[in-house]
Parts: sequence; C-alpha cells; structure tokens
Amino acid sequence: MVIKTETALGRFVAKTRELFAQEPDLAKRWEKLTPILSELLADPEVQRSSKQWPDCVVKDGRAENLLFYEDPDYGFAVNGLTKLPNIHGRIHDHAHIYTLYGVLDGTETIERYKRLDDGSKPDYAEVQLDGSFVVGPGDVDLVPPHQIHTEQSGEERTVAVIIRSEKSGGFLQGRYEPDTNRYYQGYGPRQTPTEM
Repeated sequence: MVIKTETALGRFVAKTRELFAQEPDLAKRWEKLTPILSELLADPEVQRSSKQWPDCVVKDGRAENLLFYEDPDYGFAVNGLTKLPNIHGRIHDHAHIYTLYGVLDGTETIERYKRLDDGSKPDYAEVQLDGSFVVGPGDVDLVPPHQIHTEQSGEERTVAVIIRSEKSGGFLQGRYEPDTNRYYQGYGPRQTPTEM
C-alpha cells in the first residue's frame, strides 16, 4: 500500500511513525497520538471523503472495518467505521491492543464496564457498568488493552476513524453478556481495504 505524504492520511502516517520511533513506552505513545488523530479528524479533505465511505455491515456475527492503512514496521492500522443510527454494539474488549477511536460525524454513547470476578471460572464473567459518556465530531477516546466497553450510535449515521496498535480480526477478543454472566471470545472486525 503506497501512502502519499501530501494527503491527510499520508501526513498522519508520517507523524505517527515519527512518534512511534521516538516514544518506546506504549501507554505514553498512545496518549501522545491523540492530538495527531485530532488533527486528522479536523482535516476538511477527510471530512468530505468520509461522506462517501461505504456502509460497514455485520456478516456472520462479525462487524466490518474499512482498512485504510497498515504500517509495515510498527504494525498500527488505520480503520474507518460507519454505523447506522441507533446501533448498540455488544460488550467487548480489544484483547491486547491499544485503540484510539475518533469521531468524524454523528454521536455515540460509550459505556465502560468493570469486571467484578477474578476470571478463574471458564466462560463466566461478572461485569458492571462503570460509566458512560457521549462523544461527537472531533472527540477521541483511548481504549487501552482489555478495557471492557461498548458503543451505541445516536440518531444519525456515525462515522469514525480508528487507530489500532495491530490490525484486528486475526486474534480473539473478549465478549461479555451481563444478563447471564456469559463470557466467550470471538474474532474482531473483518477488514475491508478501502481508499480514505
């Protein structure tokens, strides 16, 4: 995949690679990436093109992400996501990866959960809602590894740019059902290569 540095995506990738080369601490690296993603979200070119991004669909129980870029050296992936109104996602974690979720258009309610049990019982997890907040255009949410959460889209189509420390879809992530305390694992979103 060739990235032209004069595009918004190219500038984002160049700045991200520079940051990753300079900052070895993963937690600090992902905190410092937030303003770089904010700059990408504010770019008029990205805002215009996002209106034409295809709808992401659920197929065989898996969500879909648009894949704009995967870095050959640092492994980070740049995804796009479009959601129809009033979609409530399942409660999940992203396993071992960091995720930055940046909203371009629309609003979402993000819910955070905490795990109450010790994880020793197979296929079982007690989780409890720990807080929720609304995000809108320009907002960026950092999701560290293993953080349990879900999102619900608002009354209009939601569009987001997601930066992950590793392309998802090839490893198992946690799934939680608080009503029954069921825990299971599943693969993350399918990746559809797309031009930003």
